[in-house]
Amino acid sequence: QVQLVESGGGLVQPGGSLRLSCVASGLTFSRYTVTWFRQSPGSEREFVASSFRGTNTYYADSVKGRFTISRVNAENTLYLQMDNLKPDDTAVYVCGASARLILSTVRRSDAYEYWGQGAQVTVSS
Repeated sequence: QVQLVESGGGLVQPGGSLRLSCVASGLTFSRYTVTWFRQSPGSEREFVASSFRGTNTYYADSVKGRFTISRVNAENTLYLQMDNLKPDDTAVYVCGASARLILSTVRRSDAYEYWGQGAQVTVSS
C-alpha cells in the first residue's frame, strides 16, 4: 500500500522560511516522479515543483528562485525548501507521485496516481 505523508507546514510571517517533507512508503521511491502541488480554497490544484524521475527539477514561475525541491532516495523523502514566503503562497501543499507520467504531463495533477493528505502553509503577519 502506497502512502505519502507530508509534514513541516505552519504559520510564518512574510519573508520567512519553511521546509516541507513528504515521506513515501510502499513504493520504489527512486523510480518515481514526485511533485509538490498546492491548493487554496475555491482554487484548482496548482503545480509548484517537481523532481522528475530523480533527474531533473522543474518549478512554477511563481516560486522560481524562492523554492527548492530536493529528494533523498535512501530515505524515501521529498523536500520543499520555501524561502522569502509571500501571502500568496498560503495554501495546502500536497505531494504527488507517479511512475508512469511523461515529461509533458509533469505539471498536470491528473497525471499522478498517489497523493498525500497535505500540509497547511499560512503566510501572514
